[in-house]
Amino acid sequence: MTPTSNNSKRNLILILGIVFAFLLLLVIRLGWIQIVKGSTYSEKAVEQQTRDTPIEAERGTIYDRNGNELAVSVTCYTIWVRPADVKKTEEKDAAKQKAEIEKKTKEVSKTLSETLDMDYDEVYKMVTKEQSIVKVKKGVSKDVADKIRKSDLSGVEIAEDTKRDYPLGAFASQTLGTVTDDNTGRSGLELQYNTYLSGVAGRWINYTDTSGNRLSYGKEKYYKAEDGYSLVTTIDQVIQHYTEKALDQVMEVTSADRVLAIVMDPKTGDILAMAQTPDFDLNNPKVPSSSSEQAKLKSMSESEKVAYWNKMWRNSLISDVYEPGSTFKLITTATALEEGVATPKSTYNCTGSIQVADQTIHCWRRGNPHGHQTLTEAVSNSCNPVFVQLATKVGIDKFYEHLGTFGITGTTGIDFPGETTALLQSKENAGPVGLATIGFGQGIAVTPIQLITAISSFGNDGKMMKPRLVKALQDSNGKTVKTFDTEVVRQTVSKETADEMKDIMQYVVDNGGGGAFKVDGYKVGGKTGTANKPNAGGYSDTTYSSVIAMAPMDDPQVCVLLIVDNPKGVHYASVTAGPGVKQILSDTLRYLNVSPDEETETKTAAEKVKVPDVTGSSVEDAIGILSGQGLSYDMDKSAESEDFVVAKQYPAAGTSVKKGSKVYLYKK
Repeated sequence: MTPTSNNSKRNLILILGIVFAFLLLLVIRLGWIQIVKGSTYSEKAVEQQTRDTPIEAERGTIYDRNGNELAVSVTCYTIWVRPADVKKTEEKDAAKQKAEIEKKTKEVSKTLSETLDMDYDEVYKMVTKEQSIVKVKKGVSKDVADKIRKSDLSGVEIAEDTKRDYPLGAFASQTLGTVTDDNTGRSGLELQYNTYLSGVAGRWINYTDTSGNRLSYGKEKYYKAEDGYSLVTTIDQVIQHYTEKALDQVMEVTSADRVLAIVMDPKTGDILAMAQTPDFDLNNPKVPSSSSEQAKLKSMSESEKVAYWNKMWRNSLISDVYEPGSTFKLITTATALEEGVATPKSTYNCTGSIQVADQTIHCWRRGNPHGHQTLTEAVSNSCNPVFVQLATKVGIDKFYEHLGTFGITGTTGIDFPGETTALLQSKENAGPVGLATIGFGQGIAVTPIQLITAISSFGNDGKMMKPRLVKALQDSNGKTVKTFDTEVVRQTVSKETADEMKDIMQYVVDNGGGGAFKVDGYKVGGKTGTANKPNAGGYSDTTYSSVIAMAPMDDPQVCVLLIVDNPKGVHYASVTAGPGVKQILSDTLRYLNVSPDEETETKTAAEKVKVPDVTGSSVEDAIGILSGQGLSYDMDKSAESEDFVVAKQYPAAGTSVKKGSKVYLYKK
């Protein structure tokens, strides 16, 4: 073989080697594109060839029990931007192309930021995102949407949407709760029932050419949004209005830190009203109603603001505890009656104090003890030593067993997020002193919803109902798709004990400190309670003043619990909480068309009344007794914040005076 043929052969082999190497590289590259990066390129292809527009579902309406709208969804608009469409240009020159894209991006960002009242840099980041579609702003009004539409901005789309609206503003704010910017429940019933309310979003998918134009021959897919279910609550708009009005008046008179109230139907467990002050406008939930609070919020850090908002939105009637004080004596009394260690006519002798283990527990009237009294009178007198004896006689095992029966050791199961449990010493650690103090409502902290649920059982023959805020779900056509039935949790006491408790509660109002919330024409029962707030190592001077009341006692329709947190000046519950409870009961009973009791109405109709003898009574009881007779009171200003026994009164007991007359109370 000649040298020339050898060279030709080598060249041919080299060329074939290069060709095979090139083919191998091509195969590897093809494999990389098709296998390794296949899914990525497929996504990009679909993204370029389709336009996917989300369709928001309409959030369900929240109604009161009578069909009045409390929260609705109203039409608004959402502004979207497609960054790839903003960058499209016909310019071929690279430098000019870059300049044109930058100009369009700035123009779109500037127009959107000015029209939507947003920060330019924030909008610019959205317009330049490496994302197929970006939500710029939700909840835009029609006027603003029309301005953007007239601007004819490339890459900008406007979709019809819905936003949450609360027609009554701050009405039932902590109960209804709030939603986030994307219509997701954030607190209250909006959060508890978010799954039902939110519905399922839809989509509209179109096929497009390389310029993003819809293909006339292309197929499209439309997935209709499924609107959320509506809630029918147990809240009565009218009763809620009465309650909020009463709380505002109590707040104004007492200058308290806050005032809270629950109104419940004892026979069903339905919450007819639930309110607390201060409230906030649900349409602008991050702004406090008070201008001073608004200024305080502005100076906070972001983390402090979040903590402030959470506290403002918090429903303390369900999520916080407080010491109930003397209102808790109703549970101790019912426990003693049920266990047979006492009857309403059992007698006790108050000497001003009682010894428990190595502790001496005093009656509030230690200098002028109650002496001999029946159990019914002891409840009216709020005599601590009697309740120490009752709890001790029942025994710690049985007493804690009854606390469980009344729901104090657990939760009520109300359909609301964040329900907490009572603060209670364990049975093993309580000891005789712990048991004694719990017996008269100290050393235990309960949630307001626990207390009213337990006491309401007396108005339902001893049957405790599970409290509820929602009774049904409805679809967009108003058809009921699910009902939440009333539920008997358990029997707390026998019917006989429940009847005895109703009589005792009515005695407190007719003859004791509960007279402040007596309603003309109706048999009302209840109990007052004033408890100092605990602090490190003991108790502070600030108080919780509360009243729990029920009416009418021969057939209870309404139970009310009202709590005044840290009233300034006079802190007696009959003065601070009593008038608010009276107002709520009076308005509500008449609204519910509960017929007045003719006998009670006749007794309270007289123009003149005889001044009762309140000497020897606590000033709180004296005020309640006078109020029950339609009389007002006055006392030395220096004694307003003290608990004292009335030494003298003017006019004297038995004097016939006009209703509304003032009786002066003297400490010495």
